[in-house]
Amino acid sequence: MSPELALTELRRGLEVALWVGGPLLLIMLAVGVIVGIVQAATQINEPTIAFVTKAVTLTAAMFAMGSFLLAYLVDYTTTLFQRIPHLIG
Repeated sequence: MSPELALTELRRGLEVALWVGGPLLLIMLAVGVIVGIVQAATQINEPTIAFVTKAVTLTAAMFAMGSFLLAYLVDYTTTLFQRIPHLIG
């Protein structure tokens, strides 16, 4: 395997990780900022509130986007397994 091919596969793997994890991280970031603003405005600084809202939001996001993200990951993995003979030889 040449270094160029290895770097290409590494780049593709990082892109998949970004596409699978990115939307969930952005949703959690937005929820964290909104909860932080609400807690600062109301002066209720209870860490449990932030945790529960983030957990509920992550669960809802996984239910909403989980099938798409899993299909993207399975497609990448299947393609990678099909390219193994090309990568080795």
